[in-house]
Amino acid sequence: MPSSSPAALQAAPTVSVVICTLNEHEAIGPVLRELAAHLQHIDYEAIVVDDSDDERTAQAVTAYAAGNPAVRLVRRRGGRGLASAAIAGWDSARGRCLAIMDGDGQHDPALIARMLRRMRDSEAEVVVASRYLEAGGSGLCRHRHALSRVGVRLSQALLGLGVADPMSGCFLMRRSWYRQVRPQLSGVGFKILVDVLASARRRPYTVQVPTQLRRRRGGASKLDARVVAELAALLLEKRTRGWLPARMSLFFAVGLSGMGVHLLSLGALLMLGMTFWLAQLLAICTAMGWNFQCNNLLTFRDRRLSGMRLLHGMAMFYAACLGGAILSELIGSGLHALRLPWWLAG
Repeated sequence: MPSSSPAALQAAPTVSVVICTLNEHEAIGPVLRELAAHLQHIDYEAIVVDDSDDERTAQAVTAYAAGNPAVRLVRRRGGRGLASAAIAGWDSARGRCLAIMDGDGQHDPALIARMLRRMRDSEAEVVVASRYLEAGGSGLCRHRHALSRVGVRLSQALLGLGVADPMSGCFLMRRSWYRQVRPQLSGVGFKILVDVLASARRRPYTVQVPTQLRRRRGGASKLDARVVAELAALLLEKRTRGWLPARMSLFFAVGLSGMGVHLLSLGALLMLGMTFWLAQLLAICTAMGWNFQCNNLLTFRDRRLSGMRLLHGMAMFYAACLGGAILSELIGSGLHALRLPWWLAG
C-alpha cells in the first residue's frame, strides 16, 4: 500500500478513481474523457485495471494516457474478477480518497465529484451511489433488477448493512477506512462494496447519493451463475467473520454438486440395465470430471487452465483421485452386494 505519511498525503491527489475493465475497448476512451471533464478542477488520478482477453482495451487506455498524465494502466493476467481488480488498483493508488466506477459507461463520471462534495460536507467514511434511493428505477433490465434486489435483501439480512444498495459498483471512501478494512478484504467476485462495508468490527459512517445506470457503451454484462455463487460465498464469509472463507465455500459447493452428478449418473446407467459395479465406476469418473471442471471455472478461476494445460491438469487430477476412486468402487459394490439401496451404496 502506498505511503500514508503526512508529507506523502499532502502531495497526493484528492481522489484516486479505479476503473476496472474487461473487454471494454469501445467505452473506456469516452469514459476517461467524461471523467476528466467532470474533475477538471479537482486533483485526481484514474487507474484503469484491465483484465481483458486481448490488448485492445489496454491500447485504448495507453493512447488516452499519452495526453493525460493523470491516467495510468494496471494490466493483469488471470485476474479473479472485479473485486480483486479494485483492490489491486487501490493498493497502487496515491489519493486521499479512493473511488471505483465501471469502465463500460453505465456509471456517470459526474458521480465522483458529487460524492466528493457529500464526503466533504458530511465527513462520511464511505459515500455510495445508490440505484434504489429514488423511485425512478435502477436502469437495469427486468431480470437483472430482480437478481440485484435479491442480493440487496440477502446482504441486508445476513450482514445488517444499512445502505439501500450494497450491490452498487460506484462508491467513494476515505483512505483511512480502506487501511482499516484492507487486511480482511476477500477480493472474491464482483461485489466489492459488500466486502468494504462488512470487513471491520463496526460499520462505516455512510451517506448515499441517488443514481441510475446509463446505457452501456461497450462490453457486456458480467452477471452469470458464477457471479451469483461468488456473492453467496462472500456473504457466508462475512457472516462467519472469516471462519468460512469464500473459496472454501465454493469448493464445498462443488463437492456437493459432484455427489448429485454421481447419483444422477448412477441411477441413469442402472436404468439402462448396466451392472452396478460398472455403473458405479462410470459415475465416479463422471463426477470427478464434473468436479474438476467446476473448480477450474469457479473455485480456482484465477488459475484456470485451458487447451493442453487443461487436459494435462485433468489427467493429473484423475491420477490424484485414483486411490479414492478405487475405494469408492469397492465399498459401493460391497454395500450393494449386501442389498442396500443403490443410491445409498453409490
